[in-house]
Amino acid sequence: MKKHARIFFLIGLFFFTTNVYSQDPDFYIFLCFGQSNMEGQGAIQAQDRTVDSRFKVMEAVTCSNLGRTMGKWYTAVPPLTRCYTGLSPADYFGRTMVANLPTNIKVGVINVSVAGCAIELYDKVNYQTYASTQPSWMKNIINEYGGNPYGRLVQMAKLAQQDGVIKGILLHQGESNINDNAWPSKVKAVYDSLLYDLGLSADSIPLLAGEVVNADQGGACASVNSIIAKLPQTISNSYVISSKGCTDTTDNLHFNSAGYRELGKRYAVKMLSLLGIETAVAQGTESLLIRGYELTQNYPNPFNPATTISFSVPAQSFVSLKIFDALGREISTLVSEQLFAGTYSRQWDAAGLPSGVYFYRLRAGLFIETKKLVLLR
Repeated sequence: MKKHARIFFLIGLFFFTTNVYSQDPDFYIFLCFGQSNMEGQGAIQAQDRTVDSRFKVMEAVTCSNLGRTMGKWYTAVPPLTRCYTGLSPADYFGRTMVANLPTNIKVGVINVSVAGCAIELYDKVNYQTYASTQPSWMKNIINEYGGNPYGRLVQMAKLAQQDGVIKGILLHQGESNINDNAWPSKVKAVYDSLLYDLGLSADSIPLLAGEVVNADQGGACASVNSIIAKLPQTISNSYVISSKGCTDTTDNLHFNSAGYRELGKRYAVKMLSLLGIETAVAQGTESLLIRGYELTQNYPNPFNPATTISFSVPAQSFVSLKIFDALGREISTLVSEQLFAGTYSRQWDAAGLPSGVYFYRLRAGLFIETKKLVLLR
């Protein structure tokens, strides 16, 4: 009997250690959930279809039109949520993450989101009560997740834990909980359930919650941002991602493609900072540093009437280098073309312009940086 017990113990130990060591510590996994803006409503354009193979998505539903099977990993070419959704914040979150992380690191996302839903849909105990009262179109989406979106998210996350390590959670939801001051505590209940069901620690799993379309874009639900802002008071390891300046569509509820790209980058900048990787500088300016890209300070500065601006790109990119005045009006375009990897210099001659502060902005792939220069007559 003791001999059999020892054999069973060794077999169990083998399977336990096999499962543990099958996890790749260099595969960072992030869970995404929410309503329509996390689901993704942006038009998928040509620039969105080129994706680094280090960025992966685990399909939460089977999509024959995409050739994808539920529970399997694929290169994260959008759509990332279901079979016919659009661009979402998860897209440029993942792209920005891999652009800044060492090349041995992969990033995977799992996105389970339902258009129009309130946070109550992710209540693991009472979700059926909420779902039963919803319109048929929402029930159809819920049924794609087996009738239980929260359960599907946990199911996929447990599969993902066999491959990599969960590093954080991304949330975008709130439009359907407008004026609901209990929203932060409801989110905490979902967060706590995810931690418990997946064996995770709150200390190591940050929750990033994005604002809805901001008031500066005429956001129809912008008032809920004041409630979202209180989330860190309820969940200590949570952070609010600003939507200020993220452009939207005419319904003032959904971001447009450019807005989703920018919001996704902002999620990534915050997550990278929590991982100890500095990506954003020059607070108050448009600046996102991507590994290998560089925009140097012009020389001389101050200058009169000409100055030289240098920059580096690590891979072939479409590069835009423009000059703006202090009011944000475009003054000159120095570069607008595809460039190979390398270091470049361009001279700007400001003859005929008045003294003052000007700005130059470089865009190359995901990289955006703006610097100040001074014309002094």
